[in-house]
Amino acid sequence: MAGPEILHVRRGLDVPLADIAWRATTPGGPGGQHANRTLSRVEVQFDVAASAALGPRQRARLLQRLGPVVRASASESRSQARNRQLALERLAAKLDEGLRDEPARRPTRPTKSSQVRRVEEKRRRSQTKRARRRPGEDD
Repeated sequence: MAGPEILHVRRGLDVPLADIAWRATTPGGPGGQHANRTLSRVEVQFDVAASAALGPRQRARLLQRLGPVVRASASESRSQARNRQLALERLAAKLDEGLRDEPARRPTRPTKSSQVRRVEEKRRRSQTKRARRRPGEDD
């Protein structure tokens, strides 16, 4: 996080914490009285469609890849503050991954030597199988 009111996602994208909704719930699983009583699990939600922090291309890419609402949660720590920090970090990681450019795949051709190796291996395998046949079965 960059500051107390901004979630830094990547260069060129800082999301105001006002655009992020969060709620605290009791964590699931065992844990006794502490887990049953405290609201230490944190879930954060970011509304992609309504955020003014995103540019039009960023918004379109996130809507396509992640949908209109991006969620992240954390319940590892007993501390709500620590879980909130972890959830915000996970949200930033999801947004960063959703905005990442995939490099275009360049089709490549097999090398001449790999083609030769493939054909040689096929020939050897064929001979091995031919040697296993009963005598007189040759076509």
